[in-house]
Amino acid sequence: MIGTAWAADAASGHEGGFFAQPELWVGVAFFLFFALTGKVLWTRLSDMLDKRAAAIAKALADAERLREEALKAKREAERTLAQATTEGGAILQHAQEEAQRMQARAAANLQTAVALREQQALDRIAQSETAAAKHVRDTAVDVALAATRSLLREQVGSGRSGAQIEEAIGELPRRLH
Repeated sequence: MIGTAWAADAASGHEGGFFAQPELWVGVAFFLFFALTGKVLWTRLSDMLDKRAAAIAKALADAERLREEALKAKREAERTLAQATTEGGAILQHAQEEAQRMQARAAANLQTAVALREQQALDRIAQSETAAAKHVRDTAVDVALAATRSLLREQVGSGRSGAQIEEAIGELPRRLH
């Protein structure tokens, strides 16, 4: 019967009132749909947003931790660099001091070597002078002996005195040298 009454109402041209409007029923259906499914949808949506917020918070915490680690590593690297710079300066200064000591030793060794060579040269010169003087003296003695022999042979005759002269002449080189 409801169907007949409904059809009679529609045929008479009479609008059935407030509940007969389709917009009302669409709104009621919309409201019921969201009322029934809204809690489930809201729970899922809020859970999804909470998970995303937690992921973002975790990412921020990780980023902060990594930042702290990076700052710590930077401080460590700066400290190591400062220490290496200090050690490098000390090594450089030590090397310069050692180079100066080596240069001073080399200069002293050079002076010693030059003095030694100079003394050796002076000794050789003295030896050469002595050898030359001995050679000149020996040559002079030989020349004097030869001259004395020839003079004595010419001036002194032969005989007994000639034998004595020859004997004296023979002894001359032994006595002069």
